[in-house]
Amino acid sequence: MPRMKAIEAAVKVMEKEGVSVAFGVPGAAINPLYAALKAHGGIGHILARHVEGASHMAEGYTRAVAGNIGVCIGTSGPAGTDMITGLYSASADSIPILCITGQAPRARLHKEDFQAVDIAAIAKSVTKWATTVLEPAQVPQAFQQAFHLMRSGRPGPVLIDLPIDVQLAEIEFDPDTYEPLVPYKPAATRAQIEKALGMLNDAERPLIVAGGGIINADASDLLVQLAELLGVPVIPTLMGWGSIPDDHPLMAGMCGLQTSQRYGNASMLASDFVLGIGNRWANRHTGSVDVYTRGRKFVHVDIEPTQIGRVFAPDFGIVSDAGAALRLFVEVAREWKAAGRLKDRRGWAAECLGRKHSVDYLRKTHFDSVPMKPQRVYQCMNRALGKDVCYVSTIGLSQIAGAQFLHVYQPRHWINCGQAGPLGWTVPAALGVRVADPARKIVALSGDYDFQFMIEELAVGAQFKLPYIHVLVNNSYLGLIRQAQRSFSIDYCVQLAFDNVNMAEGEVARGYGVDHVKVVEGLGCKAIRVHRPEEFAPAIAQAEAWMAEHATPVVIEVILERVTNIAMGTEIDNVVEFEELATQAADVPSALAVLD
Repeated sequence: MPRMKAIEAAVKVMEKEGVSVAFGVPGAAINPLYAALKAHGGIGHILARHVEGASHMAEGYTRAVAGNIGVCIGTSGPAGTDMITGLYSASADSIPILCITGQAPRARLHKEDFQAVDIAAIAKSVTKWATTVLEPAQVPQAFQQAFHLMRSGRPGPVLIDLPIDVQLAEIEFDPDTYEPLVPYKPAATRAQIEKALGMLNDAERPLIVAGGGIINADASDLLVQLAELLGVPVIPTLMGWGSIPDDHPLMAGMCGLQTSQRYGNASMLASDFVLGIGNRWANRHTGSVDVYTRGRKFVHVDIEPTQIGRVFAPDFGIVSDAGAALRLFVEVAREWKAAGRLKDRRGWAAECLGRKHSVDYLRKTHFDSVPMKPQRVYQCMNRALGKDVCYVSTIGLSQIAGAQFLHVYQPRHWINCGQAGPLGWTVPAALGVRVADPARKIVALSGDYDFQFMIEELAVGAQFKLPYIHVLVNNSYLGLIRQAQRSFSIDYCVQLAFDNVNMAEGEVARGYGVDHVKVVEGLGCKAIRVHRPEEFAPAIAQAEAWMAEHATPVVIEVILERVTNIAMGTEIDNVVEFEELATQAADVPSALAVLD
């Protein structure tokens, strides 16, 4: 049996499990792992500037490509606590990432040693499993168990904490005979699918709510097949956006209090039956349960048993991986259609499509004012970026308005931190997406505060040649919190503006504070400032030319008017529209197919 250090065995297990790159920051207690990575040579490494940034890079890497598992590495003590936010974000959105931390020697764990903290206990509530491995011989199996857990059932993150003496101890391990464990995924039965399909078939105005579980299962094609077989419109959640193209005639829009379209909410309210697949019934999607459920029946399909009935009791629940359920739904639907058992849904589908193209349900984007309104920025993005763009965003009015006005046409082309929403997530996540897919057209979207949180990670993009475009909408405000403070009749501690004495007159409207152009350029990247709508498309062209030549991120800073309230409300039937509505429907993607 070959003998090697325990940490060398861990690296060989990671290779066997498909790991080809890791994100992290070295340190004294984790240096044995870095030595093993260098000796191995087959796993690349991206050096983050902040350990939280490394965890978000790992998230972006996982979210971008089906089957990926991002790995983030840090030393003992604060490195692990810094990565807790990334673990929380990944856990909340069912994203598998592996966090590896160094630790003080086993004999020093109870002696308050330098940077010795019980990180496994801290991480327990935001991981599927968090463990400090105390026996060197258990290291290979700990890593095997980690990958098995991350891929089984509801996906999620794992933390493995390794005391330095455990890493360095010699063990017996044969990598040539190692095999990954087969993941466990529950699957619906035919009887369950037939019952659910029968309930849908009995309804007059059914909808399918498509959640992020469909994206995780790489089952978007099956979703579209099912919708087309049944003729039933689809409402994706924010995490499921892209599972059906925005220009598909059965894509009915998104529903919710913030990240939604008016036509999506209207179609939900007009429905009498909802089949939810791979979704959580998140509160920003539903609003109050009473309004959301009134007058309609529900079937809920989810991979996690404890999700069924967590928010409200469905009329029928199925514990199943979304892909497994959709395969069986498609099979049964084909049989029923061939037998003439499916209802004709053309009238209902046409009604939903009509709302999508009616000016009565559209928000205005064509504002000509300067400084620009955010709505016009998203119109410019739709027109300049095309259908193959992949958006990355996290939280704030920028993300909310982006979800209201942008369009997504492919799965994994809306990379979004859904439940946790930590500020600063966008830059490192976009870099992780770029590492996962070197050819994808990536456009990140941030408000100025999100952008400033982890701006230092742009240097990673410059150092490792990871180009992408970052649209920074700057109003020098904590815009979402400012809008929320209206309920308290205050505007307090949310202003980011100040007169920057280092900025020359005319560089930007006075009082906008941080000179993002100089900061970005100081980090080795390119920055372009935009004031007017007609400057946006040329800025995109300039950014693409820069990236082709220099392969660094490019930030396009758009100067916004200071205060714009974005549509949102307390219920899906009570969304407040602060701006005038559209007068034409030019910015809604037309259907590529005709309903038949």
